[in-house]
Formats: sequence, C-alpha cells, structure tokens
Amino acid sequence: MRINLTKKEIINSIYMQIGFSKKISETLLEDILEIILKNIIIHKKVKIAKFGTFSLRRKKERIGRNPKTKKSEIISERNVILFKASKEFKKFINKND
Repeated sequence: MRINLTKKEIINSIYMQIGFSKKISETLLEDILEIILKNIIIHKKVKIAKFGTFSLRRKKERIGRNPKTKKSEIISERNVILFKASKEFKKFINKND
C-alpha cells in the first residue's frame, strides 16, 4: 500500500510541532523547497547533511517501446533527479529491524 505525504500534512506538522501560524509554516516549507530546487539547477547537486544527496543527471535520447501498442518510439533527452540516502538516514531507517 502506497501512502503519499502531502504539503498540507507537512505544513500542519510544522504548525503543530513548532507553533508557527499555518501561513508562516506554508511559507517556510515553500522557501525550503525553492532553495533545494534552485541549487539543484545551478550546482547539479545538493547535499543535505544526515539526510542525503539530490543530483541532476542528463539522460540521453533512446529508443523505447510502448507496451500497449508494441510500437518503438524515440524517448527524448531529458534531465532526471536522483536521490542517494546518507549513511545516517539508512541507519535510522534500519534501526528498528
């Protein structure tokens, strides 16, 4: 079962834990995400200590196949974002096992 975490839930969590108003909590979250995105675009990599590293990678144009029609098509060149968890984050995830 897949559970999605929404921005609204993060904003409510900031509101409940820190006590900022919901408007300030929303602005804070938006600013953090904007800083991360801008730095990924400029520097191609963002490392957040004890969390992980986001990096930008260019995928080359390639031939793919549509599984429904079985027709070969060209998949265009594009950027993709990769995430690699830090050692501390991996330890935290596996702490309860």
